[in-house]
Amino acid sequence: MPFIGNNLSPYVLFSISGLIAASDQTVKWLVQQTMAYGESIAVTPFFNWVHVWNTGAAFSLFANAGGWQRYFFIGIAVVVSVVLIKLIREKGHNGDAIAYSLILGGAMGNLIDRIFRGYVVDAFDFYWRDWHWPAFNLADIAIVLGALLLVFVGLLRKENPNAELDGSS
Repeated sequence: MPFIGNNLSPYVLFSISGLIAASDQTVKWLVQQTMAYGESIAVTPFFNWVHVWNTGAAFSLFANAGGWQRYFFIGIAVVVSVVLIKLIREKGHNGDAIAYSLILGGAMGNLIDRIFRGYVVDAFDFYWRDWHWPAFNLADIAIVLGALLLVFVGLLRKENPNAELDGSS
């Protein structure tokens, strides 16, 4: 029983990545065009639409490191993207390939920010009372979903190593 359909074309997978990166950049552009830096708009009792910048990594790690981190994170994103492109072209199990395309799209969305803006624009702020989860963007969502899919597919593969998970016959 296949896990996810037939093998997908690398072109479909790269299209998914491109759509994610383009959607991410569109949201970031809208935020920068419609909101002042630091502005926050309450949308629900637990969610704000915000305009903040992150010069660091996840959870603003290294955000105040003096500037070197921009080039370090650009380098990491380029290397990771090249590896993901190679993995997608090898077209293994569809669950893996879809996960790689999600991560690639997110990496590219944040890479574009780092190259052209020098920081990553974040727009989503979820909170409970006075506790706020660090702000994030669509690229971050794609990266996390891709990583979770890799874990899920890996667990399925581990539970039933003889199962046919790639959809081929």
